[in-house]
Amino acid sequence: MLEKRYYILSRKDIGYLRFILESYDGLLFMRTIDAKAGLVEVGYHPSRRDDALRLLQSLAEEVGLEQTDPPENLETLA
Repeated sequence: MLEKRYYILSRKDIGYLRFILESYDGLLFMRTIDAKAGLVEVGYHPSRRDDALRLLQSLAEEVGLEQTDPPENLETLA
């Protein structure tokens, strides 16, 4: 099961964030929850937690990721 975190960032940076996360091949997974609001969900396997959190911290400084609570009416992926 993936651990998940939710972030707000500028709409213009969503594509860049996806590109960077995909380049780490399986470390993190991302889905856009609300593109207009810049809300994304990022998931990672617990065994990769340390690496994932280090990368997210670095990206927070680079693109201004701001961690937030999950939305109330969030649909889970099967």
